[in-house]
Amino acid sequence: MSEIKQLDVSIMGREFRVGCPVEEEPTLLQAVDLLNEKMQEIRSTGKVVGLEKIAIMAALNISHEFLQVRVGGGDFDIGEIQRRIKNMDTIVDAALQEQNDLF
Repeated sequence: MSEIKQLDVSIMGREFRVGCPVEEEPTLLQAVDLLNEKMQEIRSTGKVVGLEKIAIMAALNISHEFLQVRVGGGDFDIGEIQRRIKNMDTIVDAALQEQNDLF
């Protein structure tokens, strides 16, 4: 079972406490940055007023981009890619350890 870490994040100047598995913290922080960026872009146009409406528009934009990648990429599965990368990382670490054991 993965340890859950509580993080304080700021989105559009508002503080939120969220929990996530320790190993997913970097990805969560990237998601916070992406959301902040999208919301700032929407706010800067001046066409959408109100934090709730800005958040909804940002969610729609991010969802749309996600669907374009998923649909446009066919069977693109980021989870599977991450598992493969971890597997490769494990294999490389084992090979390097074998080399270190030689010396």
